[in-house]
Amino acid sequence: MLGLSHYFRLLRAGLVFAREGVLSLVDTRPLPFGARFAIRLGRLIERPSAKSGESRLAAALTQLGPTYVKLGQFLATRPDVVGAAIAGDLESLQDRMAPFPQAAAEDTIVNALGRPLSEIYSSFGGVVAAASVAQVHRAEVNGAPVAVKVLRPGVERRFRADLETFFFAARKAERGSLEAQRLRFIETVDTLARSVSIEMDFRLEAAALSEMGENTKDDKDFRVPGVDWDRTAREVLTLEWIDGTPLNDRAALAAKGYDLPDLGRKLIQTFLRHALRDGFFHADMHPGNLFVDTEGRLVAVDFGIMGRLAPKERLFLAEILYGFITRNYQRVAEVHFEAGYVPRHHAVESFAQAIRAIGEPIHSRTAEDISMAKLLMLLFEVTGLFDMRTRPELLLLQKTMVVVEGVARTLNPKLDMWSTAEPVVREWIERHLGPAGRIENAAEGAGELGRFLGQVPALLTRAVNLADQLDAITRNGLVLAPETVAAIGAAEARKDRWQTAALWVIAGLLLCLVLLVL
Repeated sequence: MLGLSHYFRLLRAGLVFAREGVLSLVDTRPLPFGARFAIRLGRLIERPSAKSGESRLAAALTQLGPTYVKLGQFLATRPDVVGAAIAGDLESLQDRMAPFPQAAAEDTIVNALGRPLSEIYSSFGGVVAAASVAQVHRAEVNGAPVAVKVLRPGVERRFRADLETFFFAARKAERGSLEAQRLRFIETVDTLARSVSIEMDFRLEAAALSEMGENTKDDKDFRVPGVDWDRTAREVLTLEWIDGTPLNDRAALAAKGYDLPDLGRKLIQTFLRHALRDGFFHADMHPGNLFVDTEGRLVAVDFGIMGRLAPKERLFLAEILYGFITRNYQRVAEVHFEAGYVPRHHAVESFAQAIRAIGEPIHSRTAEDISMAKLLMLLFEVTGLFDMRTRPELLLLQKTMVVVEGVARTLNPKLDMWSTAEPVVREWIERHLGPAGRIENAAEGAGELGRFLGQVPALLTRAVNLADQLDAITRNGLVLAPETVAAIGAAEARKDRWQTAALWVIAGLLLCLVLLVL
């Protein structure tokens, strides 16, 4: 019965897609006859007034509700699944919803914080922005303006039902398609579900703000709003109000005398610094979430979607970027193999040849035509030919880089991405792979060795206790427990070779250990 409800939800989504003209975006040539026929049939109900391009898909996703809007934004991070063109179009999908009533927002705050609204804020104003998960109000605390983010009532229940349907569809797809298995549909939906669950708990967003604030406290070009923890709960987030100029208002920035090319440089270098240095970056850096304060610093808001890179991924990112900057394609290929991303049955030289096919055309162009984001997109396309499995954390990084690069180019259309990125990447390479990094790694290794040596006395004490226990057990000869003998006999009777071998190996190892002790 539950499966039937999933089919009904998917059917409804299909009908909306057909009516809004989304099916016209599908390339039917590689599809089997049945799928081509179904798409032609679906296009019969297409609205004549359906617009062309991304607006069709955006209109359909918006009509289907907040979960589908989030799905569309998330699929913008997966060009390997939906294709580069659709992924690029989905970048412009706006998460704008009608606001919910003021009274509902006030009730949510009172219930979450357990105090009357008048005790929490000096004043509480109307809605200034509304999205699928929450809306933002302007308020005051002791005369100082604050931004209050309030969770949309009932949104968790709606997301839960839709995500169950997404999981159902992903499981069906992976059962019937090897390509779906390679692209990890189930893992993609799981990543979306985890992202949404984090986004709907504002305590976690506050923690992300706090962590990034600590990481960037010494950065001269970037800062984040402060969090009011006393007025923050699962459904409510209170933080410093930002009065800066929006980064997407180019005219206002120019009128205030800001150096626009310099702002573009700051944005690119700030993003790379967060990704490489901290391994923790804002993964939703569209222009509406970025401001410039009176001191010329970039200020980011809306920390619901964050990205993390482990040291292995940071090393991978730095080396491939530096390899492309220096045109060392052999090293770029070797990094993929060393990270275990490309199976060993492929030849490094063949992969390096494919990497060169990506890098050389880009380096032959003028600076303003070189796109780092496009390079990474092409790189992920080529790695698919070499059986490289999808890395969700790298795709989130690539998606964010597409957005950041796009914003930076609106500030400076002639921005040279490589010369802008090179100082940050080179600094990280020298810091971690140069002499200083080697000394630091050696020091860390010595620290690990010291911790191990500190545990040696305890390990020796345990060994002595074990020897005493074995001596007591074997004083009258080694005797296997009746249960072990019975298990060996049962295994032989069933002719279960593997279980029998395992049991005899255990018995043999125990005997060897006893002989060594004695």
